[in-house]
Amino acid sequence: MGVLDLEKHFAFYGAYHNNEVNVAIHTVFVWPILFTAQILLHFTPPLLTVGSLPLNWCFFLTLFYALFYIALDYKAGSLAAFLTFFCCFLSGFLANSLSFSFAWKIVLAAQLFCWTGQFIGHGVFEKRAPALLDNLVQAFLMAPFFVLLEVLQSCVGYEPYPGFNTKVKARINADIKEWQEKEQKKQS
Repeated sequence: MGVLDLEKHFAFYGAYHNNEVNVAIHTVFVWPILFTAQILLHFTPPLLTVGSLPLNWCFFLTLFYALFYIALDYKAGSLAAFLTFFCCFLSGFLANSLSFSFAWKIVLAAQLFCWTGQFIGHGVFEKRAPALLDNLVQAFLMAPFFVLLEVLQSCVGYEPYPGFNTKVKARINADIKEWQEKEQKKQS
């Protein structure tokens, strides 16, 4: 259950994304990172062909993301799965419209811009190193889902189950307090 413990994972993510400006920066930049990575993955050779449809790394990684998100939370995960596949198909259309030599330049520029924005969000506003330094899986696999979950919580008050937000907030506060105590000990 540890891998699918949404409360634990979301609390970990939330402890690194507690500042409103940093959260907004991540809301804007996380999904474009996924989308532009998918563009490059469309240039990989097919691993399998079903009829006339070639299925490459982009398809299989998108499928993995989608199934993982659904396993974390059926409702929000289904929306995240839909959005992940929507990005996959849209990035495929874009990849087919561009040459690889032009696409990688666009992807590189977008990735640099988006990652720089996130590092600024952590350094200037959150004043805490990003979670990817402590958990790489969080950064690359779970971040798109957690950004969507934050948007759903703030816009429509979504909770995967009653009491989820309260439990997660308590864990986030405890994690932040523990981190602050460690930081104070380092400075002493």
